[in-house]
Amino acid sequence: MIYAGASDPTYLDPALVSDGESFRVTKQIFESLVDFAPGTTRLVPALATSWSVAKNGRTYTFNLRGGVRFHDGTAFNAAAVCANFNRWFNFSGPFQDASATLYYQKIFSGYRRNENATLGKPLYQSCRAVGGLKAVVKLTRKNGPFVPSLVLSAFSMQSPTAMAKYGANQGTIRNGVFAPIGTYAFRNPTGTGPYMLEKWTVGESVILKKNPRYWNKKQPRLARIIIRPISDNTARVQALQTGEVFGIDLLSPPLVATVRGNSRLKVLSRPAFNVAYVTIQSAKPPMNDIRVRRAVAYGLNRQLVVNSFYAGRAQVAHAFMPPSLPGYAKDVVKYSFNPTRARQLLREAGCGPPCKIEFWYPTGISRPYMPDPKANYEAFKASLEQSGFDVQTTSMPWRPDYVKNVNQGTAGHLNLIGWTGDYADADNFIGTFFQGDSPQFQEKNAALDKLLNAAEQEVNQAKRIKMYQQANRLIMQNLPGVPYAHSTPALGFQKRVQGYYTSPIGTDLFKTVFLGGQ
Repeated sequence: MIYAGASDPTYLDPALVSDGESFRVTKQIFESLVDFAPGTTRLVPALATSWSVAKNGRTYTFNLRGGVRFHDGTAFNAAAVCANFNRWFNFSGPFQDASATLYYQKIFSGYRRNENATLGKPLYQSCRAVGGLKAVVKLTRKNGPFVPSLVLSAFSMQSPTAMAKYGANQGTIRNGVFAPIGTYAFRNPTGTGPYMLEKWTVGESVILKKNPRYWNKKQPRLARIIIRPISDNTARVQALQTGEVFGIDLLSPPLVATVRGNSRLKVLSRPAFNVAYVTIQSAKPPMNDIRVRRAVAYGLNRQLVVNSFYAGRAQVAHAFMPPSLPGYAKDVVKYSFNPTRARQLLREAGCGPPCKIEFWYPTGISRPYMPDPKANYEAFKASLEQSGFDVQTTSMPWRPDYVKNVNQGTAGHLNLIGWTGDYADADNFIGTFFQGDSPQFQEKNAALDKLLNAAEQEVNQAKRIKMYQQANRLIMQNLPGVPYAHSTPALGFQKRVQGYYTSPIGTDLFKTVFLGGQ
């Protein structure tokens, strides 16, 4: 099968990347201890057949699948599990840069020896192999998201032998960004997954071949997968129409009808598991006044944007997490478009109208939650100006400048951004955004921080749900930003492609795919 994504992977060591294009490939090569059932966010066994947590809430025992081997022929066992956990824990130097190990830092906070004052106390304490097929992992504190977060490709199991042989732990910082030095992340990624790397030619394709040692003898069903980078939305659709590729991701809403209108093609939908939002820089005047932030919320015509630019494949967002996640609160404060109310709040705050602000948007990018950033921006700019704001425009390329400025809090008063969930937990949304010091929002809310810290460490699911519901209420009262859309991303395929399950988190498995008749 030939499949088209939007770009090349960054690297093929999943512990060292955080982008969907890389995870698309590494998901086929590597496996984690746990996974999602196909097409859902329901946790199921993978390389661990079962797991349990001790009464102290900090010790996890994983019973492992027997008869599994890495692509290099070495055994997957408890010692290999501990080697992977200890590899992450002992990362040092360039590997402690967020551009290298973003997800490890988000989940595990810190390393054995932190080399950066911003890193936290490590969540991980130790791993012990009990025989060949039982690994006991100890944490330093309770952590509700620990097991769900292990579905991340970043926490896949990798061959300790291959990593040592091919320099997986060699890296440097180039132009402010981490880069591997050894060949492992480019030519020798070695996991237990259904596919193995045959060849990666940057700018052309990644070729994967069937793993003859795969533990599930019924999978994979295809002998070879070719993943091509096609950055232009229209070009991807054209390649699908001509039969050059069998499937495409990131089918933009305006082109869905084109694919549906072709009798040889079909459209699949990815479950809505994202949020598009407007960041508000809360520490930057005049946004340090809650009345101005509320004026922004009333001044954004979110319904117009959803109706105009998502082709019926989105709904207006009222919170920073999708409604399908436990912890979502239906009774948050809602802000419908109301220019009159916005102008009144600006007058009360002494900021005009007009109230001068700087608003940023990205160029050269289409995201599942934001297919056309410029169109969204122009509609929002018009509605804000109707509501009493004088909007100054700044735009720049998504990588590296735009995302960097958003993350470090230097992208204007307002900016367009969004998030697709990585695992099925509220912590991955509102915990990621608002827990601790966030340069992006610069929001200081001690009550919210205390609540999110407690929710993260709570292992009772019913209690956690109530905590996150209350956190959502606090967030929408204080408005560190304004969520505006949850989208349902689309994919396009030839009708003969069967057995493809769309993952909510965007990393689809190809092992179930097969080709039917013409």
